Amino acid sequence: MTATVNILAEEAGVAQEPDVIETVARNIQTRRRERGLSLDQLSARADVSKGMLVQIERGATNPSIGTLCKVAAALGASVADLVNLARSSHAAVVSAPPPRALWKGPRGGSATLLVGSTGPDMLELWTWELRPGERYDAVAHPVGTKELLHVTQGRLGIVIDSFHFVIAAGRSASALTDRPHAYECVGGRPVRFTMVVMERHS
Repeated sequence: MTATVNILAEEAGVAQEPDVIETVARNIQTRRRERGLSLDQLSARADVSKGMLVQIERGATNPSIGTLCKVAAALGASVADLVNLARSSHAAVVSAPPPRALWKGPRGGSATLLVGSTGPDMLELWTWELRPGERYDAVAHPVGTKELLHVTQGRLGIVIDSFHFVIAAGRSASALTDRPHAYECVGGRPVRFTMVVMERHS
């Protein structure tokens, strides 16, 4: 499948927030036990080392967004399920818990999961900020994963395979992200953008 980016108009770990790390640890362990999976079995399904899973369940490490995606898929869940932001009713207002900052950049950037659907299929809404000099390298998502992006400030660089695209403020893009890809701040001012991710497992 050829990477596609249509111009319309990973990796650091999860942000070091104790409540997020504790919530993820508890939810992964609970879902693993509910499904009768050993750590070895989950490790094989998720392609994540057993040692990493042990550290995650102990709340002793901050897994990357890519690792969370793998573990969530192996558990038939979504990332939003693991951080308690999933909504499955016809309509729901997210008031508590608050949106989760799941990545913090070395220069102050961030990636925040605002809301998402329950798994295993995932529909998520994110807000991002990358500061000058920051880049986020993402692992490949499952085949067919699509992302919609809208830039509200600055200039966003998207790298997929050998292709590099720059999206200016007020412009949007769609992309297939089932291969390694990256986002980067282009220029001397921060870039802010919103992102919708649709990932299907069925």
